[in-house]
Amino acid sequence: MNRRISTLVVALAPILIFGMLLTVVTVPYVALGPGPTFDTLGEVDGKDVVAIEGADVHKTSGHLNMTTVSQRDGLTLGQALIFWASGRDQLVPRELVYPPDKTREEINEANTKDFRQSEDSAEYAALQYLKYPMAVTVESVDEKGPSKDKLQAGDAIDGVNNIPVASLEQFQEFLKGTKPGEVITVDYRRKNAPMGTAEITLGAHPEREQGMLGVNVLDAPWAPFTIDFNLANIGGPSAGLMFSLAVVDKLTTGDINGGKFVAGTGTISGDGKVGSIGGITHKIVAAQDAGATVFLVPADNCAEATTVDDDGIELLKVDTLETAIDGLRTLSAGGEPPRC
Repeated sequence: MNRRISTLVVALAPILIFGMLLTVVTVPYVALGPGPTFDTLGEVDGKDVVAIEGADVHKTSGHLNMTTVSQRDGLTLGQALIFWASGRDQLVPRELVYPPDKTREEINEANTKDFRQSEDSAEYAALQYLKYPMAVTVESVDEKGPSKDKLQAGDAIDGVNNIPVASLEQFQEFLKGTKPGEVITVDYRRKNAPMGTAEITLGAHPEREQGMLGVNVLDAPWAPFTIDFNLANIGGPSAGLMFSLAVVDKLTTGDINGGKFVAGTGTISGDGKVGSIGGITHKIVAAQDAGATVFLVPADNCAEATTVDDDGIELLKVDTLETAIDGLRTLSAGGEPPRC
């Protein structure tokens, strides 16, 4: 009897040990897979994902869903094997997602910065498509600089000391002739507010002799209303294209999507160029799961996108905001848009 028990214990020991390894030992891999999608024409937590205040907003229909990639870190050996066997998830070395020379906080901060920049670029791309005029626009205000509480992000600078300013080049040329301590008068336009004037005492810059205003400015299309994107950071800039489409759809008559369930992805620059992204196959699967029938694919991602079982979803190739809108309208009219 003892011999039988001993034999059984010896036989089961490797299985028990392997079972413990499956649940205890972690592996240096991250599982990537289809993540949640968000309708940029819809609401999140009772707020419009894309909220426009101060302009006539038109009723929309259908969907314009942005897509994401899920990331699962700290995997045990058992979890990694389950994800690998699922066929839906991809295991990648952890160092590709979380570089060892950066902390998790640094990575999250960089992703948040990219996401916020994508929101600004999405707004500029949409306003340029809608032919709003260019202006010297305040992008950000130094919290410790001389313009704090006098200028705001989004203000359009029209003139300095009663001299009209029509471009960033003119504005910078004016500042070159100033000195720290000098008081200047800035004429500005503010969104959803009357035009204003601010007297600002220029500060000193450690690397320049000229006076410092304490703002970052750029040439950008400007509109008198506000556009807010009410989504928390979802990891990087890939929502840009879908944000821009939602802005254009809300500010124009008719439906860009033709009432269809459209999803997509892609970075966007302020002048409307659509850039490639990572995880395209996972995003297409996420869109399929959500019910999308059309997916907008950045042109440089087309080769990879076609490796996914289309399962009834149409893959439209886009390289600018304009081609994305034209492609959707062509599809709605029964035409043949560019495809992957």
